[in-house]
Amino acid sequence: MKNFWKKLKKPILALAPMAGITDSAFREICRQNGADVVYSEMASVSALFFKPQKTLDLVRFRKKERPYVVQLFGKDPTHFAKAAKIITEKVKPDGIDINFGCPAKKVFGHGSGCALMPQKELARQIISTVCDNTHLPISIKIRAGLRDTTAVHFIENIKDLPFSVVMVHGRTYEGSFSGKVDYEIVEKIKKIIPDKIVLANGGIFTPEDGARILKEHPAIDGLGIARGTWGKPFIFDQIKKLISKGKYSEYDFKKIKKIMIKHAELIWKDKKDLGMFEIRKHLVWYVKGFSGAAELRRKLVEAKSVEEIKNILKDS
Repeated sequence: MKNFWKKLKKPILALAPMAGITDSAFREICRQNGADVVYSEMASVSALFFKPQKTLDLVRFRKKERPYVVQLFGKDPTHFAKAAKIITEKVKPDGIDINFGCPAKKVFGHGSGCALMPQKELARQIISTVCDNTHLPISIKIRAGLRDTTAVHFIENIKDLPFSVVMVHGRTYEGSFSGKVDYEIVEKIKKIIPDKIVLANGGIFTPEDGARILKEHPAIDGLGIARGTWGKPFIFDQIKKLISKGKYSEYDFKKIKKIMIKHAELIWKDKKDLGMFEIRKHLVWYVKGFSGAAELRRKLVEAKSVEEIKNILKDS
């Protein structure tokens, strides 16, 4: 299979993986609004190894989401091997990503995610194992560092392996989601692996953030955007416009309401009644900052169907 990453126009703007956020509906909405590639929520390799069906349901996707990458997390190379085969054969995405960057207590405490960064031999074994068990291009997600291990140390240790892409969250494990973002370390990594695609992640909340990072760090191949997409899936289009034309259009509430309804319909289609919680979460983000947001938010979180949401938005 051809490596889709090599066909993407730079700078590449990716929807970064987020647990509980980047489901099929949100991925499709972001693709419709300028994302070049989208990632799944984290999928456990151990769950795929022992009882795969629930996780397979988690990572299923629609054609409109392509190019689509499934992100795997875990710590057992044997589990990674089987998971890579299952994802390749049953899900058939465009790529597989390995999580070496998650700082969440549940994941880190399990010895997965960012906890793997200092474990040189295990990290190499996991990447090699996944590469050996799929024909899909492999990407990895890491952090700026953990204790004495920096992202540069990590990449130096694995640079000879046949992965295609690395997304670097510019904060250390200790910095979690609020510390200083180091984009210079992302550039340093690009110099170490010039033949691979390197994306910067972290601290991108506005179109200006995205354009500035790319201008100040021209060696970087693109961005992975996470929390900056909450209620603003159109941030991808806006960054592209700002880069190409020097300006972008703000989305008025009329335009945002159309996206909200489309998003709600996609979630409902996937999850029915179970999806109302997911729908409410996103709707609250969409209305943030608008006049009368508090009252509108109250009405939306009490809605029990997509039709009710449509009626609320029609009257707002």
